[in-house]
Amino acid sequence: MTSKITIGVAGSGTMGTGIAIVAARAGFPTIIYDVDQARAENATAQMKAFFAKSVQRGKLTQDQVDEIMSRVKATGDIKAMAPCGLVIEAIFEELEVKGRLFTALDAICGPDTLFASNTSTLSITEIAAKSGRDDRFVGMHFCLPAQLMKLVEMSPGLNTSADSFERAWNICEEMGQRPVKTQDAPGFILNYFLVPFNNDAIRLVEEGVAEPAEIDKAIKEALGYAMGPMELLDLIGLDTQVMLCEALHGVMHEPRASCPPLLRRMVAARRLGRKTKRGFLSYDTAAIFGA
Repeated sequence: MTSKITIGVAGSGTMGTGIAIVAARAGFPTIIYDVDQARAENATAQMKAFFAKSVQRGKLTQDQVDEIMSRVKATGDIKAMAPCGLVIEAIFEELEVKGRLFTALDAICGPDTLFASNTSTLSITEIAAKSGRDDRFVGMHFCLPAQLMKLVEMSPGLNTSADSFERAWNICEEMGQRPVKTQDAPGFILNYFLVPFNNDAIRLVEEGVAEPAEIDKAIKEALGYAMGPMELLDLIGLDTQVMLCEALHGVMHEPRASCPPLLRRMVAARRLGRKTKRGFLSYDTAAIFGA
């Protein structure tokens, strides 16, 4: 059996941690990078907590978990990403910040290394243009929570080579995910619908139509959704939803994509969702979903 490439995940938040779980669980050596070493190490602690639940539920043995975690390295040193065959960026939705990250990675990684962005709203072509290797750059948008959801939106930029896209697609499938191809368009498939939909739910709360838990109950019971919009927003992080609104509204000018005032007030009050234990709903733990 051929050895698997090393997968780097740049960003150790909820999404980055979930992607690292997917990669390591599929047998890939995995490096989690964050500018803050403590945050990178916290991601590995979150991974261990997630897998501990898998052991409790009989889905994995402790020996299997130990083997998975032996493939994981957390680092605050970007130079540690040099051995990666694929680097997936999962930081916040700001084009310039992503661009600086990829510029730094381009100086470190080998010429065959593929770069991917987990962006949900920004242009793959625009991010790739700042990477120094726009022919070896793809969009890989994992669904939240990545460790439980299989779908990945795969998007080529205008200069992405066919070979690079095929390589990235094959790696995605090796990770046990189910890729779908989209064009480099605002919001791709999912967030084109989801950002305005979630904002509509926030506006129902804002206007006093219903309480968050009641909105979730209605959506799950009547539409068959596994998770209600308020639960999903708390999982995404309300601060992240603000950035998603700003990014999508900035290119589409769709009124429903504009940020609801209530959302900004909740972020100002540090009611960010699961990670602060309080958002539209309240939580006993800040652990990642499924842990």
